[in-house]
Amino acid sequence: MSDKKAGKSTNIVWHNATITRELREKQNGHKGAVLWFTGLSGSGKSTLAHAVEDRLYHMGSRTFVLDGDNVRHGLCSDLGFSDADRTENIRRIGELAKLFLESGSVVLTAFISPFQADREIARNVTPHGDFYEIFCDASLDVCEKRDVKGLYAKARAGEIPHFTGISSPYEAPQSPELVVDTGEQSLEKCVDQVIELLAQRGVVETYKGPAAVA
Repeated sequence: MSDKKAGKSTNIVWHNATITRELREKQNGHKGAVLWFTGLSGSGKSTLAHAVEDRLYHMGSRTFVLDGDNVRHGLCSDLGFSDADRTENIRRIGELAKLFLESGSVVLTAFISPFQADREIARNVTPHGDFYEIFCDASLDVCEKRDVKGLYAKARAGEIPHFTGISSPYEAPQSPELVVDTGEQSLEKCVDQVIELLAQRGVVETYKGPAAVA
């Protein structure tokens, strides 16, 4: 049995679709984008990603959220949480997000993605200007107080190895497209900031504000 690893496939040729990304974007009425939400466990990545998706949906946008836990139930169920497995997890998500981007969609990813180098790999496989790194900035203290999954308590007790922020490092983004204070600001305000960024960058045509999605 051959041991085929990522990047080792041979005799393959990329097939260019008849319906291009540009045509899909024209039909959608907005541009595609990858919104990469990163931050500690409990920082509000998934909550914010889904809230942004809800706002975009009501604005008529085509979207999809790739959530860290959900992806590990299927596509990445063979991976653990070692540094090497985390790197491979993010590599796969970066490639998956790129495919969603080709559909003209706004794809939102919610992953701790603790290492700067891994996030750069995801950025580099994405066409220039289409990757938006969004740092969900909440302190370790705030995240531990939330501890919605009870993971920090288990990590402190030594029951979870390689836990980001406790026994494994988190490298905060150096130059993200956006920093949102998910530790202190309201969810609505955080959503406003993300949508406003997308409007400024021309991903969506206009920023209609919270009142427009009632």
